[in-house]
Amino acid sequence: MRETVTYVDMATPGQLVPAAPVPGLTLEPLDRSSPWVIDLQVRIGAPHGWKCATRTPEQWATWAAEHPDRLFWLLSYEGTPAGLVAYDLHPQSAGGAEVEIETFGLVPEFVGRGLGGHALTLALRQAWELTAGVSRIWLHTSSADHPNALPNYHRRGLRTFRTEERTRD
Repeated sequence: MRETVTYVDMATPGQLVPAAPVPGLTLEPLDRSSPWVIDLQVRIGAPHGWKCATRTPEQWATWAAEHPDRLFWLLSYEGTPAGLVAYDLHPQSAGGAEVEIETFGLVPEFVGRGLGGHALTLALRQAWELTAGVSRIWLHTSSADHPNALPNYHRRGLRTFRTEERTRD
């Protein structure tokens, strides 16, 4: 299956166009050993064919070892886990650090409830605060992801900097 992968970024916090706040939606740090890390990634990714949705326990262990510095944050709505944000920090020799939003999404039962814009606003604000000297935040999405993903990214102020066509495994 062919897919289009779109890469988007933001170079200053001032580019953020916040969505309307959603009372009850919060973003909190999540310990990487929490069972929510795997559970939420599987539930978010399964409808879109993400590889994480079919990993074995051994593959999850390998994956965790390959990403020891990844930071996880839990999106909750009125106290119920609703989604996940995972960040990778990429130190740069000049110009500051980059933050990659490696995972962003809501579990299916929270999709379509008007939470995505504010969830992304919270995720982007947090990305700017993760480490000193952040000069850029970026992420990528696929045409296989939720159809509102890319429009939401653009509405929040992220700009496309690259697209590529590829065959999906």
